[in-house]
Amino acid sequence: MKTEIAGITRANEGMQGITWNILGQTYVPKNCSEDSFSWHATFPPGTFVPPHIHPDQDEYLYILEGKLDFFLGGSETSATPGDLVRLQRGIPHGIFNKSDQNAKVLFWVSPSRRLYDLFWAIHNMKEQKPEDVVALAAEYNIHFLPPPPGA
Repeated sequence: MKTEIAGITRANEGMQGITWNILGQTYVPKNCSEDSFSWHATFPPGTFVPPHIHPDQDEYLYILEGKLDFFLGGSETSATPGDLVRLQRGIPHGIFNKSDQNAKVLFWVSPSRRLYDLFWAIHNMKEQKPEDVVALAAEYNIHFLPPPPGA
């Protein structure tokens, strides 16, 4: 994990110029320390993060643009610009862009654990096959679940 020092991560830039391709989305890490990891994400139409659980992290999303649909603890809901989505540790959740426009989001987790390292590992896969991503994520204590009905 790369720990950042005090400073500014500029708009449209990741720390140290890093940009990742994760499941068809663009993730740009903004800050990473032991206590917190944040990244900007762009979800093109039709992309999603399958339902999963973070057993030892709280996750938050602040919607900047567009609309995202969520599978959240067994229910479906959606969020639009200005909404803050709170995903406490242990709560199953999936994130879906079912719209025809990009969605832009600021994500963060606390504590960081190994999520930064997982994103590097997924980004570096030659091909991000779902079964391989699921197996890899489990090694980093992120556990994917079967998709919800109708997803």
